[in-house]
Amino acid sequence: MPDTQIAEPIAPDAPIRFDTKVALVIRADLPVWQKLNVAAFLATGIAAAAPEALGEPYVDGADRRYGRMLGQPIMIFAADGDRLRAVRDGALERGLTLVPYVAAMFATGHDAANRAAFRAEDPAAPDLVGLALRGPKKAVDKTVKGLALHG
Repeated sequence: MPDTQIAEPIAPDAPIRFDTKVALVIRADLPVWQKLNVAAFLATGIAAAAPEALGEPYVDGADRRYGRMLGQPIMIFAADGDRLRAVRDGALERGLTLVPYVAAMFATGHDAANRAAFRAEDPAAPDLVGLALRGPKKAVDKTVKGLALHG
């Protein structure tokens, strides 16, 4: 395994302002296990679409290395199906990175089947259960304006 340089730590209380924002919007009426499943898949979609947003590996006090995570907070909002479609439309208009999850994907067992299920959706009215968005902070804020954080 190649040796990589660990960046100097930032003081935990140092304020950091991010130019980008990551938001997940998940349908409010799903069972908890589905909400968690959707959130996990959507977060991986953002990490794949924006590898530059990943932080450095974690290293514990015994110098054991762990994986990386997104280096900024992820806000998780609740919405109904109509509002999810409105968020999708706003994200598309603003050119945001967008990762979708539709209800039909709950019945699939692998990535190729998920993509086929998504492609089969009506593009004008997909049965969205979740979306991940990433882009300039102001554009994401406008896109999710009015949504409440998931409770």
